[in-house]
Amino acid sequence: MDSPIETNPLSVRAATVADETFIRETLSDAFGSTMMAVHDELIDARGAAAAIAERGGRRLGLITYREDQAGGWEIVSLASVEPGAGAGTALLTWLTEQARRSRISRLWLVTTNENVDALRFYQRRGLDLVRLDRDAVLRARKLKPSIPLEENGIPIRHELELELRL
Repeated sequence: MDSPIETNPLSVRAATVADETFIRETLSDAFGSTMMAVHDELIDARGAAAAIAERGGRRLGLITYREDQAGGWEIVSLASVEPGAGAGTALLTWLTEQARRSRISRLWLVTTNENVDALRFYQRRGLDLVRLDRDAVLRARKLKPSIPLEENGIPIRHELELELRL
């Protein structure tokens, strides 16, 4: 039996001003706001560099990132409008290629302890768990009180750092 052939593959491109509404809406839908409370600071993900995954002109996902003080790139957010469509993988692959071209030696991100889907996704794509910040989410709620207390019966308390060495 022949495998299906994708006739309209995903493409990834740097975001433009024309993507502002999509970025705001996607961040708000995925994270409740464009503001991310992480490692004891509040970050507006709209101020980060961004890329868009699309198929046939339809935007399917978004990644935002910023340079850190050590010369690495922190992934601030990754959101898919249509889970399972491959947007997350395409965006992470695109960002990895951009980082290598820019001679960046480390991509990294922070997620929370209950986000088992994210942990599975990132580890399957080569990122390693390198740090736990115990009770960091308890502190983050002072910056962003809308962070839920639990998800799927798991208390949300800790930040987990994952990295990809390039």
